[in-house]
Amino acid sequence: MKKFINDPADVVTEALAGLAAAHPDLRVDTAEQYVARADAPRPGKVALVSGGGSGHEPLHGGFVGAGMLDAACPGEVFTSPVPDQILAATKAVDGGAGVVHVVKNYTGDVMNFQLAAELAADEGIAVETVLVDDDVAVENSTWTAGRRGTGATLLVEKIAGALAEEGGKLGEVAAIGREVNAASASFAYALTAGTTPAAGRPGFELPDDEIEAGVGIHGEPGRRRERLRPARELVRSALDVILEAQPLDRGERVIVLVNGLGGTPLIELYLIYGEVATVLAERGVEISRRLVGNYVTSLDMAGMSITVTRVTDEMIRLWDAPVRTPGLRWGA
Repeated sequence: MKKFINDPADVVTEALAGLAAAHPDLRVDTAEQYVARADAPRPGKVALVSGGGSGHEPLHGGFVGAGMLDAACPGEVFTSPVPDQILAATKAVDGGAGVVHVVKNYTGDVMNFQLAAELAADEGIAVETVLVDDDVAVENSTWTAGRRGTGATLLVEKIAGALAEEGGKLGEVAAIGREVNAASASFAYALTAGTTPAAGRPGFELPDDEIEAGVGIHGEPGRRRERLRPARELVRSALDVILEAQPLDRGERVIVLVNGLGGTPLIELYLIYGEVATVLAERGVEISRRLVGNYVTSLDMAGMSITVTRVTDEMIRLWDAPVRTPGLRWGA
């Protein structure tokens, strides 16, 4: 293993310290281990809190800031944050209008966020939960009951975060988050496994001529091992699965996320996006907005995921709203 680290046991803590040093508009609590907006809590604003295991950067800490999350709880690498950590973040950003928890559908995340929400309710904080389960590769997996939460998490956090930023009520912010999730489908391929600092070796082995189809963001197995094929064939196969789960009529509009899993260069991700655009154009589907890059990663895994989200005028408006975070930034 070759990595730019000191002690594997200190990677998350030291990375959070670096995040704080690089972004003074964030407040990083290294004792409670959460990242929050420096201006939080904001009285009367619905707050958004998310989190999960580290190793998926910029998700989630890199999406804390104006127009997106108010706080994020990074667990240890590929390990859910604990309830006390989530509760501390929830209390730190509650401005009296309630808090929305955005939770990827992994068993540990679901259980720990649920307990934190119950503890917050005991302290008079209203919490709504948006569960993200967009991965259509497998129905159940190593760490989940039901579909996994992957790339659509970014879209939920951006669109719901924009509505919260402009004063949306707790129920409204949660509702738009659930609407985005329900309109989304994702599928991923891995060429290699990621290497966790503690283990010091790849999470699984793949022969040079094979790929993992439908891999999870922790390296969980997908649908099957396949022979490596040209990118256009892989994209068409992924979109066949996505559009079977989320059928689209001609003339419908979508946001497309082509996401790298940490070790895939942009030259390949843009090539993949070009293939996605070709297939959707053939089907008469309009790509209204698109995003290409490393946003929901799996350490240094060479791989990619495709997320397709059917959108309304309101979703597009909220997507276009200004956002200012370390990992996503546009507008005023």
